Amino acid sequence: MLCRRDETPDEDEFTASEMELGHIIADVHDLAKFVRLNYTGFLKIIKKHDKITKWALKPMFSARLNRNPFYKENYDALIVRISSLYDRVRTRGKERNGDTAAGGKQSAFVRNTTKYWVHPDNITELKLIILKHLPVLVFNPNKEFEAQDSAITSIYFDNDDFDLYKGRIEKTEGAEAIRMRWYGGMDANTIFVERKTHREDWTGEPSVKARFPIKEKYLNSYLRGEYTTEELFAKIREQGKHSKKELGEMEQLAEEVQYTVLTKHLRPVMRTFYNRTAFQLPGDARVRISLDTELSLIREDNFDGRSRAGKNWRRTDIGIDFPFKQLPEQDICRFPYAILEVKLQTHVGQEPPQWVIDLVNSHLVESVPKFSKFIHGCASLLEDKINLLPFWLPQMDIDIRKPLNRSFSGVSRPAEVSVTASNSSSSSGSCSNTGKPQQHVQIRIGADESTPLLLSTRAPKKWLGWISCQFLRKHRATNPVKLEEADSGSNKRRAPIMEKTPPVKTFFANERTFLAWLQFTLLLGGLSVGLLNFSDNVGRVSAALFTFLAVGVMFYALYNYHDRADRVTKNDMGEYSDKYGPAVLTVLMVLAVTANFALRLSLGHDSEWGH
Repeated sequence: MLCRRDETPDEDEFTASEMELGHIIADVHDLAKFVRLNYTGFLKIIKKHDKITKWALKPMFSARLNRNPFYKENYDALIVRISSLYDRVRTRGKERNGDTAAGGKQSAFVRNTTKYWVHPDNITELKLIILKHLPVLVFNPNKEFEAQDSAITSIYFDNDDFDLYKGRIEKTEGAEAIRMRWYGGMDANTIFVERKTHREDWTGEPSVKARFPIKEKYLNSYLRGEYTTEELFAKIREQGKHSKKELGEMEQLAEEVQYTVLTKHLRPVMRTFYNRTAFQLPGDARVRISLDTELSLIREDNFDGRSRAGKNWRRTDIGIDFPFKQLPEQDICRFPYAILEVKLQTHVGQEPPQWVIDLVNSHLVESVPKFSKFIHGCASLLEDKINLLPFWLPQMDIDIRKPLNRSFSGVSRPAEVSVTASNSSSSSGSCSNTGKPQQHVQIRIGADESTPLLLSTRAPKKWLGWISCQFLRKHRATNPVKLEEADSGSNKRRAPIMEKTPPVKTFFANERTFLAWLQFTLLLGGLSVGLLNFSDNVGRVSAALFTFLAVGVMFYALYNYHDRADRVTKNDMGEYSDKYGPAVLTVLMVLAVTANFALRLSLGHDSEWGH
């Protein structure tokens, strides 16, 4: 409706589309949580199995999981498309004014930046929350999104004494960081030479990041001092895309960076790679949020005698093929969290938007002020070369996940409200501004895996196992469905919620276990009948042994089935595994077969027992 029709949709259609997109966002969120929960569940099952049985199945499981990595599903392309549609609904189909590539052409810019860590379990939810307020920033909207479009790679330079590292970690006045950055794959022809300069608060000047572009084929000669700034900016002047002031600032920057590299003997030390999702209104840099995922810190130095970058400005044995399996572990640090950067440009005394304040104070993020990818890479991979470590390094051993913050709405489904023909009930076009209290279902899957499953109050399906149906009916009779009390001032009824209802699949699993034991007893009983009818006296004795064993196992399995079913109904959190049953059964089987062989061998092949 929003993409194919030539005429502009009316307000009701925009409202309906906004609600539908809200459901799609909630579905994507639930799918991501479901995938993460299943992946965690598989790992815990294998770990529990290896611990109890002492049989290591984790290597085999990991190999099969790597062939079908369902837990590595990337939702970036889907999120970009949802963001585009949501932004069209937000603007009611009007084109935004401003440069779509805002931020890509700035040679010098100043921002107040705060940084946070985001656990992998919360990445997708965080993206879906942000895109409701800010669209995904796409530098080339006319091009179909590809995975490499979000890749950003930087090469940080330093010397043997780590002067730049020390200046950055000590926050000394005028401390610099020099890096070479490119966007996309290894075939990128334009490299940005960037310099970040730290300014202390007492100076009254903000910290500044400035950069200029250079062709990749000229970068090595530029760093060696063979390619002058006059040659570098000759073609840029001919293009006429920059003013004289901008050209002067970039040329001065190029001269200063070249001088610093030559005098301080700087060379490539650390590479950072990550995929960035940026959120920003085109042409409006007041609020810019970026989320960097799959952060990898890779050594570029030759300090240990191993040639990595050599005399080149970067190593050429890797590209953007995360997770860089070809690299040895001592060369790479795969950062376990995503990095959220909130960049604000506000006037003095102006508060940031309320949704930004709520987001950074939610359970989804962990504040890490002054976090630096370059510093963390050096501290993790070159700790034998440096003496100062960042303050956040001990925090790497702590789980940053927090308890659910009930006051934070997160991703929620929109209320199911009917859209009338009149636009007077939705002046702003948003279903949240109708003046009525919103009723929504909020779906969350907690990290502790204790979220109860909500069951319908309808009768069990015919295909359910008969015994499971009996237990479900019994549970519903003893634990009636309770209705949540309505909020004061609202006479709408809430959906019925079952309190701590056991999942149906648990009863099915108990049934399958019982039927597996029963199948064994039936096979053993069939063997006993054959020996009893078609064998001699020795066979009859063996048939009696196997019969007693089959009947005993059958009663044991029946007892365990009822015991487990009763414990599941009561939500007993105790141990459900059978530690001794299989071992005892194996011993009895060995004894029965041994007795059969002993009787047969003691009488010989030609004599019959009892004569």
